Amino acid sequence: MTIKEVEEKTGIVRSSVRFYEKEKLIHPVRNNRNGYREYTEEDVKNIKKIAYLRTLGISLENIHRIIDHEVSLQVVLERQADALESQIADLEKYHYICKKMLTEKEMTYDDLEVEAYVTELEDYWKSNSKVFRLDSVGFLYLWGGLLAWGGITAVCFLLALLAYPHLPSQVPIQWNNGEISRQIGKAFIFVYPAACIIIRFFLRQFIWRWLTLRLFCFSDTICDYVTNCLCFVILSVEAFTIFYVNGMMQNVTTILTADAVVLVGVLLIGWYKLTVGHARD
Repeated sequence: MTIKEVEEKTGIVRSSVRFYEKEKLIHPVRNNRNGYREYTEEDVKNIKKIAYLRTLGISLENIHRIIDHEVSLQVVLERQADALESQIADLEKYHYICKKMLTEKEMTYDDLEVEAYVTELEDYWKSNSKVFRLDSVGFLYLWGGLLAWGGITAVCFLLALLAYPHLPSQVPIQWNNGEISRQIGKAFIFVYPAACIIIRFFLRQFIWRWLTLRLFCFSDTICDYVTNCLCFVILSVEAFTIFYVNGMMQNVTTILTADAVVLVGVLLIGWYKLTVGHARD
């Protein structure tokens, strides 16, 4: 059957069906005569199963493992149920506290007495350690914020604007073993700030979707961080181009390696605090 028929049979939009195929969760065959994909009834069953498990918050990695018989569905469901129970318990607790606080008339910050709502402060802090871990990696939020992106993009544009009159008619855009392999008109220098805008407002949604499907948590924070990191790399390449044509720097690998080490290192530290620290609580 065609993808249109699959869409009608399952109620799942074709973009999701194609995504499952791309992730190798389903394996439709291609018709040698017309090149179109042909889906079987088994494919339809699998698509519905995969979509259903995704609605339960089960990651694509775990669905892969279930299909490949690396782990049983029973085990994954038990783990997911435990995770959801923990989330529900936290939400119920916070809901109860908020309702209790709302019984006070016109509660203000100055009137708030924490001990009136929490008897064992130390235990309460420990039970909410996840919140403090998020605070401890505030640099991820700061770096991923629109303010940081705006700063990177502004510097990128200003650098292009100031450098443009002093650039040669052709600027390098590709290098091979330290030698220029391709050049283009110097107006290309303004592509760098434009790329920052495209990354933040267009590419970001695809990064977010990819992370959400795999991480199920902290995807917004990490997505913003990665997005701004890409913009920072764009800024670095722009700066290198300007330095290169002025004879101040010869190897783009040096600056890109430095970027990668710092940016990935910071992300790993933040990810460790967010996840490993939580596992130890």
